[in-house]
Amino acid sequence: YQRRVRDSSYFHLCPLGEPMTVKRRNHGRTKGRHRGHVNSIRCTNCGRFAPKDKAIKRFIVRNMVESAAVRDLQEASAIKTVTDPASPEGGYVLPKFYVKMQYCVSCAIHSRIVRVRSREDRRIRTPPQRGRRRM
Repeated sequence: YQRRVRDSSYFHLCPLGEPMTVKRRNHGRTKGRHRGHVNSIRCTNCGRFAPKDKAIKRFIVRNMVESAAVRDLQEASAIKTVTDPASPEGGYVLPKFYVKMQYCVSCAIHSRIVRVRSREDRRIRTPPQRGRRRM
C-alpha cells in the first residue's frame, strides 16, 4: 500500500512512514507531468540509449574548412572569400558545418559538457552566461 505524501515535487510515493526525498525537482528530465513516454535517442559518444528529454543536447557550428587552410584557399581562388558573412563587401562565404550532439548523462559529465553541482547550486535554474565572441 502506498500513499501520496504532500504535493511538493521533492517528495515521492513511498510506503507508510516518512516521505522519501527526491534529488531533482524534475527527476532529471524535461518530460512534463502528463506525458507518459518519449522516444529514445542514441548517445553520439558511446551509443547508449537515453530518453530524448533526459539527453544533454548541444548544437555545434564549425567552419567546414579548418583555419590553417582558409588562407591557402583565399590565395588560390579567383573569387574573393569573406570570412565574416555580416561584412558589407560581397564575396564567397565559406560554408559552415552544423551538428547536433546528443549525449547521455555519464558521457556529458565525463567529457565536461555539464558539471556536477552542489545541492544549493542545483536550485539555480538560470542558464550560465555564454562566452563572448572574439573579434
